[in-house]
Amino acid sequence: MMRFKPSLLTLALIAAGASMHSYAADEVTTDKEAKAKEAAIEVIEVKGFRTSVIKSLNDKRFGDTVSESISADDLGALPDQSIADALTRLPGVTAVRTGGQASGLNIRGLDGDFVFATLNGHEQVTTGGKRAIEFDQYPSELISQAAVYKTPKASLIEGGVAGTVELKTADPLKSDKDQSFNINARGSFNDRADEISDAEQYGNRLSLAYQGKFLEDTLGVALGYAHLYQPYVASQFIGLRFNDDKKDVNGDGVAESISEGFELQQKGGDDTRDGYMAAIHWQPTDSLSVKGDLFHSKFTSENFARGFRVKSLKNGTISDAVVENGSMTGGTVSTDGNDNFAVFVINDNDSKYSELTSGSVNVEWNNGGALTVAADVSYSKADGEFVNGGTRAVLYDDLGNEVRSAESINYQLHGLNPADVNFSNDYTNTATLGLKEVGMWPYDQQNDLVAYKLDFNYVLDSSFLSSVDFGLRYSEREFNAQRSQAGYGFEFGKNPTNQPVLQMNTDMTNVVNFGGELSGYPNFLSVDFNKAIELVNAQLAATGQSPFTPTANWSNNWTMIQSGSVNEDVLAGYVQGNLEFDLGDMKVTGNVGVRVVQTDQSSKGLQQVGYGLGEAITDELGVISTDYIRNEIGKTYTDYLPSLNLTFHLTENDQLRFAAASVMSRPPIDKLKSGMGSWYDDSATPGYKKYNAWGNTSPLLDPFYADQYDLSYEHYFEDSQGAVVVALFYKDIKSFINNFTIQPYDFEGNGFIVPDTIVDNGVEFPVVKDEGQYQTAINNDNGGYIRGVELGYTQVFDFLPSPLSGLGFTGSYSYSDSEVEFTTDLSGSNLTIPLPGLSESVLNTTLFYTLDGFDTRVSMRYRSSYVSEQVAVESQLAFFDAETIVDYQASYALENGLKFLFQINNLTDEPNKTYFGEEHQTGTIQYFGRQYFLGLSYSL
Repeated sequence: MMRFKPSLLTLALIAAGASMHSYAADEVTTDKEAKAKEAAIEVIEVKGFRTSVIKSLNDKRFGDTVSESISADDLGALPDQSIADALTRLPGVTAVRTGGQASGLNIRGLDGDFVFATLNGHEQVTTGGKRAIEFDQYPSELISQAAVYKTPKASLIEGGVAGTVELKTADPLKSDKDQSFNINARGSFNDRADEISDAEQYGNRLSLAYQGKFLEDTLGVALGYAHLYQPYVASQFIGLRFNDDKKDVNGDGVAESISEGFELQQKGGDDTRDGYMAAIHWQPTDSLSVKGDLFHSKFTSENFARGFRVKSLKNGTISDAVVENGSMTGGTVSTDGNDNFAVFVINDNDSKYSELTSGSVNVEWNNGGALTVAADVSYSKADGEFVNGGTRAVLYDDLGNEVRSAESINYQLHGLNPADVNFSNDYTNTATLGLKEVGMWPYDQQNDLVAYKLDFNYVLDSSFLSSVDFGLRYSEREFNAQRSQAGYGFEFGKNPTNQPVLQMNTDMTNVVNFGGELSGYPNFLSVDFNKAIELVNAQLAATGQSPFTPTANWSNNWTMIQSGSVNEDVLAGYVQGNLEFDLGDMKVTGNVGVRVVQTDQSSKGLQQVGYGLGEAITDELGVISTDYIRNEIGKTYTDYLPSLNLTFHLTENDQLRFAAASVMSRPPIDKLKSGMGSWYDDSATPGYKKYNAWGNTSPLLDPFYADQYDLSYEHYFEDSQGAVVVALFYKDIKSFINNFTIQPYDFEGNGFIVPDTIVDNGVEFPVVKDEGQYQTAINNDNGGYIRGVELGYTQVFDFLPSPLSGLGFTGSYSYSDSEVEFTTDLSGSNLTIPLPGLSESVLNTTLFYTLDGFDTRVSMRYRSSYVSEQVAVESQLAFFDAETIVDYQASYALENGLKFLFQINNLTDEPNKTYFGEEHQTGTIQYFGRQYFLGLSYSL
């Protein structure tokens, strides 16, 4: 399908391309740019954070797009778990902390679904079902530079409505030394680890790096290895959503919203990551350059979550209710054991194993004249395995006959602080606490991407266009997902007769008490998950049943429709004119171009038709189902993405930038799956049945589209190192993706296979194929603007008398707002919420000081409240309270190459705090602790 809608923006860019001229602004710095940098900025001899700050300003100053960057001096010196923490210091860049660490990034109020990422200019796949890169997969020690492109150009790969993050590994031929070797070792300590049973307090990091040049500087080799062992701890109270199914809890005749329940949990475990990097650059002549790079990262996250889960408060007997603004925020809830209100002792295994491999080969040739040709092939592969298993135990008066105990709890929410909670029973006795349910729901995903590029640059002898870039890129991406299940017992109700509640033994349990802010909560039993599986298998074997093994479970169609594959073939071509011309006495540089992208997307999955009308499909255990058919659905579309970047050089130290572009971001890859569940009910025509389907995914989805405009002013100080930057941005987003119900829907007319008749209880019914309900994902038309202002100030106070001349400051403030709104009922009533991920105010500051070999800094990151997903029983949107994160670092370098380092992350022990709608509707209160680092590095 062709899509070309020439908007005013498109016409303006075409007109600009016909009348303006350009300079060569490649993704690789040109000789002209390098000379300009050398002439304009003095050589910095001081090493450390100050050098990094000035280098980043230089990259921004001489770049041909609106961008921000961080250099290797900064990344290599920080003990961050990944580069995401360092990137959050850049203007307009924020992150949601997961386990106290930044992983995914938000740019200008848009979350990771809108952020595109590359490594050495090549698209990266992720280990999950999203397109958002998990930056904790990338060790900071192996990255030499990271940049955030806020405006695109035609030569950049499409995909970032919010922006593009470019990661780079070392180019050994650009090293200042012929041979260099670096070793870095650090230990870590978390001051809250003693609050979590079985948690480790200490972690470690080790990295090795080598760069060498050979054969008279025509061959360069770089090798790197980075190891991380990072314990993970968190104490948390999690309030669950408030039901819109209200109940009068205090007898005043008015129904109130009641929380689904809450969780009291300890989380712990450890992350182990091993990263490898290799690069080779061979340049035998001035005309030929051959580069190869390889990156591999293996990440193991062994995590547990355990404690109490209180569910279905509204189903219990409620007394002494406390009501605030229409919501029950406290009271006593009790049960005689015969309803669905219950206190569960939960032990979850949330471990994840992932592996990422990326590599490329690039050949660049120049004939000594105006033409440069570059050919490139790249590969990115990511495999992820999410264990997702757990146990549920409840109290029994008579465990053998499944007679549940009477229970009572008393609780009072305290807004953005942990609630008061008291239980009437003891949950540490294996004689009364029965193992009711054991489950595993593994989710394995594989992503593979192969891409081919051919780029040309032709230098023109012109006072308008200095050069022209043009080229082609073709990529093939395949995503595969396998969802499986192994289940024993039921969470609510009585267990099946062949799966009775199990008596646990003391060898598989330990009594655990809460610490820190949760120290007043009752004790509970931790359960060894592996020993619980052994207990289940012993019971199954005794009754002649199959072992507890995750497999494709035909009785749960949700596991079947979450499995499947997505294929995405993309062919893109571009032409870009690089501009350099004079407008009166003012020099103007930049680029103008258009990128044309054709996408062919399709998905293979299972569509449920039921009643044995499908194909005979066999699962891994040899079980056959005939309720499903294999389907393949997809579409092809073409997009035209014009872009313009102009820099007006007002003076030697002042410049004005203007940029405009049409941009796109493709849907999350797992949203394109074609799997569907189904059901039948009565048609409007008596004697007929209609077909209905659900799935909330669709291979027919379009990307997110936006038109965006940027205007920024940059002033670089003449008598000191630093700059002041003021930037305005505006994004007009055309639509978002929402789960939606379409009724009536013509299934057969849209390519779905639907049976002509079904036989239900011996009666044959004709099927109506265009009347049923289709629960799916669609592109809505509820777009809107995101706009904002970014202010940046950086200065090295080298004009002050010594020793104050080593003082410096860098900081930024971003304000963003949006007319985009969504509706949620998680607060107990329909509530309008802002765009998820958008904080109105973001402030980043770093005060640094350098004196001889001493280097120290304190950094602060503040973001105002925003909406995002809190993860409880299931992901739920919640308001995240404003947070301020403070980090401190100090280092001292000796002349012999030895450097000592000390750092504290999360200096003020800032927790995560969320709420539903209003602060009295408590969400997550999560404490991570301070992380201390002590280490040394040695360089040759």
